[in-house]
Amino acid sequence: MIDAYEDPGTPDQRSGGRYLWWLVARQPWRCAAGAMFGSVWMVLLAATPYLMSRAIDDGLEPGDMGALALWSGALFTVGAFNSWLSIMRHRTMTRVRMDANFRTVKVVVGQAVRLGAWLPRQMGAGEVVTIGVGDVQTISQSLTVVGPGVGAVVAYLVVAVLLVSVSPLIAVVVLLGIPVIVLLVGPLLGRLQGSETEYRERQGVLTARIGDLAGGLRVLAGLGGKTLVADAFRRDSQRLREQGYRVGAVTSWVQALGIGLPTLFLAVVTWLAARLAAQGDITVGQLVSVYGYVAVLVGPVSFWVDCGYQISRGLVCARRVVRFLRLEPMPDTGTRDAPSEPSALYDPESGVRVLPGRLTALVAEHPADAVAVVDRLGRYTPSDATWGGTRLEDIALDQIRNRILMADHESDLFAGTLQDMIGPLRGAGQCRSAAPPRGATSHNAPADATPHHTATQTALHTAAAEDIVQALPDGLNTHMAAQARNLSGGQRQRIRLARALLADPEILLTVEPTSALDAHTEATVADRLGKARHGRTTVVTTTSPLLLDRTDTVHYLVDGKVAASGSHHELLDTTPGYRALVARDNEEAVR
Repeated sequence: MIDAYEDPGTPDQRSGGRYLWWLVARQPWRCAAGAMFGSVWMVLLAATPYLMSRAIDDGLEPGDMGALALWSGALFTVGAFNSWLSIMRHRTMTRVRMDANFRTVKVVVGQAVRLGAWLPRQMGAGEVVTIGVGDVQTISQSLTVVGPGVGAVVAYLVVAVLLVSVSPLIAVVVLLGIPVIVLLVGPLLGRLQGSETEYRERQGVLTARIGDLAGGLRVLAGLGGKTLVADAFRRDSQRLREQGYRVGAVTSWVQALGIGLPTLFLAVVTWLAARLAAQGDITVGQLVSVYGYVAVLVGPVSFWVDCGYQISRGLVCARRVVRFLRLEPMPDTGTRDAPSEPSALYDPESGVRVLPGRLTALVAEHPADAVAVVDRLGRYTPSDATWGGTRLEDIALDQIRNRILMADHESDLFAGTLQDMIGPLRGAGQCRSAAPPRGATSHNAPADATPHHTATQTALHTAAAEDIVQALPDGLNTHMAAQARNLSGGQRQRIRLARALLADPEILLTVEPTSALDAHTEATVADRLGKARHGRTTVVTTTSPLLLDRTDTVHYLVDGKVAASGSHHELLDTTPGYRALVARDNEEAVR
């Protein structure tokens, strides 16, 4: 089975079918063993009626107890051996499925990491969750065909040969009848693929809506929009349920025909064999063997139908995975070096110019306009933004990521200890900043603290997050849930800010870093942020007067363009639109 740290390989992205074959080709010996165990197991199932017929014809009917004991012993031995084969077949196929599951998870996670910040711009979170949770499981389950599926084909051929020795007529009926049964189910499998594809797409939409609801329920309630979103969720849920009924209807017919048609076929063949036995064309033992052979074939036929059903669903899911794997991040065509010294950032689309070493605020009538500017300055969207006169797109992306950090107020917080969530412990030689940020002092740091520990304490102090650590049972070693769900919204926001400050980038771009904080805590953060980032370029998007009052420069954006620039107090005196926007925010903070 694939190791957690092993390279999963390069998946075949040409089609869903080729991706499934790639999963098989990555574990050929295990798949071959599964096919071998499945084939021998099913063939020995077919051998049971043969041994039973010999026990009847050679022992029971003539009264030869020795022959009866011999064939009965052989029957017991074959049954015991086949039980062991069944166990090995199941174990092997379980490993095949688990390998496919883990391998798909690794390539999906690897692709998500490769896309990075570009992922949300190309695929919704709901679809990614659906791929990671549902599609991966379905894909691994579809690989059942390499074990029982191959065994069913081999067993079918062996039984056909055995039936020829009993009665050519019955052999012809079986050889023609089984393919007819499979063909009758085939059209339903095609219909199932279409229904399953639509169901998966609707499921992704609904999953995304659930995530939006969970993340913004408090905000929606405050704005009075909870009912509207709940109604939309209810409609989407009903559509998904109706589509689920359609998928279930086709599935039920597939499964019913997969069991019912072989059983009906068994009755027809048994009736035909009984007539031949009554006419003396075959013996009683052969009649028993014919019944046993056809009864055994019910299993392979059911496996075929089930494999067709699983492959049909697996193809749908594999196509979704392949579509995800084909996504490409923003192309890195930059070849030039970043400025060797602190330089200005400039966004010609909005007119925003960020001078080095200053705390700059972006205030917009529509918050999305300010976020769009930050995205361009951080090179998360294509633009003509420049850094030191050089277009960001012409600079090597790794240099930009090493020196410019964008901190979103809703960025992910991964499960683990609080220390790991803020920034994993590293040796002194690996710290990005061995000393606290400029202008900051260490607070409550032990005398023998490592440089990284000191920097962590400083970042927590700047973000006014020390009380969070003190309230936790194990301090920084306290285990935190994913997205820090065991903290309040304001606490999570301070932890995110502390994480960004600990990284100590040359240029820090922050989106609404204090929007969820109370006025007192926000004022504390505003006082400390400017001191901690003194001499470092920092950009904040905000409408909070508490934070704006501590900034060096404010750009007021109207319809995505700079309408006015200056200090906070200058804009209050000269720009009515800015004054109205900020004063409204101040009134809400007082309330």
